[in-house]
Amino acid sequence: SLVWGPGLQAAVVLPVRYFYLQAVSAQGQNLTRSPPGQTLFTVVVKPLSPKEVVRIHVPKPLDRNDGTFLVRYRMYDTVNKGLKIEVLYGDEHVAQSPYILKGPVYHEYCVCPEEDPQAWQKTLSCPTEEPQIEEDFAPFPSINLQQMLKEVPRRFGEERGAVVHYTILNNHIYRRSLGKYTDFKMFSDEILLSLARKVRLPDLEFYINLGDWPLEHRKVNESPSPIPIISWCGSLDSRDVILPTYDITHSTLEAMRGVTNDLLSIQGNTGPAWINKTEKAFFRGRDSREERLQLVQLSKENPQLLDAGITGYFFFQEKEEELGKAKLMGFFDFFKYKYQVNVDGTVAAYRFPYLMLGDSLVLKQDSPYYEHFYATLRPWKHYVPIKRNLSDLLEKVTWAKENDEEAKKIAKEGQLTARDLLQPHRLYCYYYRVLQQYAERQSSKPELRDGMERVPQPGDSTSICQCHRERPLKEEL
Repeated sequence: SLVWGPGLQAAVVLPVRYFYLQAVSAQGQNLTRSPPGQTLFTVVVKPLSPKEVVRIHVPKPLDRNDGTFLVRYRMYDTVNKGLKIEVLYGDEHVAQSPYILKGPVYHEYCVCPEEDPQAWQKTLSCPTEEPQIEEDFAPFPSINLQQMLKEVPRRFGEERGAVVHYTILNNHIYRRSLGKYTDFKMFSDEILLSLARKVRLPDLEFYINLGDWPLEHRKVNESPSPIPIISWCGSLDSRDVILPTYDITHSTLEAMRGVTNDLLSIQGNTGPAWINKTEKAFFRGRDSREERLQLVQLSKENPQLLDAGITGYFFFQEKEEELGKAKLMGFFDFFKYKYQVNVDGTVAAYRFPYLMLGDSLVLKQDSPYYEHFYATLRPWKHYVPIKRNLSDLLEKVTWAKENDEEAKKIAKEGQLTARDLLQPHRLYCYYYRVLQQYAERQSSKPELRDGMERVPQPGDSTSICQCHRERPLKEEL
């Protein structure tokens, strides 16, 4: 069998380390489903030195139902001597097991940043280009910090604002809130702190929009010119610089601990095999857009094609009696259905990356909104597009039912692409590259401003670890 991935490298520090396993037959062919019989793959992760007693959580491998498995482990202490990873099928080692990771192997809360960002990016095999980042920064060959200091508080920091002003100096994070609705700074804080524990960040000063909607709607050739606000969601009529959403970022940081739905766990919980899925389109969600109400009405009129329900009413409470309220369902149960309908919420539906990681066909509503990874996706290759007003939804569901092999092919292509784009270490690469590009364009030195306070690293005893910065970073994924 074959074993590969970032979790086999000591230098790739992540909240949850992970690697992949491809089952191979005795004849040397890659299996496309789980090996038959009762024998299971098991993984043991333990310190090289018996003198080091550390807690390492290793759940059973996630079966991705295509002959590959996803192995995860979360470390709660640093191992100084190193780790031994045993990958077993029954009692037999597979591939090059056991794998030795020479220490130190840091856990998530070690504040031991790599001083050489290029070496860190090389170790993570970060892409040399990200199409969305290049597009986002194209209007900003230089960033006028004085213009931003003058304009952002006035334009976006009023009482109803949701903007946080950050400065990063000497790898420390400082911030001040602008506006009343900035509680979501907990999400931006946690990823910036996590990054700073792993790699030395450039000195820079920037503003993050914590609200749903992108903020900067000036055109590129307008005067005054647009300013680069950082947001979690972009739109065709705005100029914000986009980061991975707080949802997938937080779930990556809290995987195997505070959340159950994350970019890794979803891959082992994709429901029945394609042939055994219910041949209907499926939707559950809040009433955060009128088209979602249309979905429910279509479902009532065409129950043989569509199962849609609203699980909570806030925006259209008067519609609850007419349309009814659906029971909440676990997200993994969505994949019992062959087709998933993705309709915007207030902005882009943040469930989309999770739907793409499943093995159902995604029917995606045309939308002016986008997340950081959409630029790589293509309609009819990775998903099936549906019109903004949903007028062709039933037609597309019927097409999928009548063209099962083609629908299955699109679903698989979308899943494989999402697996690549949405690997947790790629999120760290993306965040770092945005900060790097931003810092390179700033026309003046960042400073600590009045009202800023330092965001501390988690102060419990698990943060304390001996750093060995002299360790070479030569390995690549």
